[in-house]
Amino acid sequence: MPEGDAGNHSVCAIVTEAFLNYSLTRGNDLITPNPMYQFEGLKPGDKWCLCAIRWREALYMEVAPKIDLEATNEAALSIIGLETLTEYSHKN
Repeated sequence: MPEGDAGNHSVCAIVTEAFLNYSLTRGNDLITPNPMYQFEGLKPGDKWCLCAIRWREALYMEVAPKIDLEATNEAALSIIGLETLTEYSHKN
């Protein structure tokens, strides 16, 4: 995890172009490769563990990606309700 990034990375999201672009506008470029961190960049359909707060922000902005509920850590429940997580499960 990059220095200064101490968020609750508990939501296993299946990222979309809309979410990646939103994240970029919030100062978190998940698209551009960053060899320094051995990060190849994400593309729509990739799974990535997001901060629960960032996912919730995306929900309010109507760009929240579907999630892999089985791979999402229960720590997400401290930020997001189970009903919402279940609603956004990729199996729904």
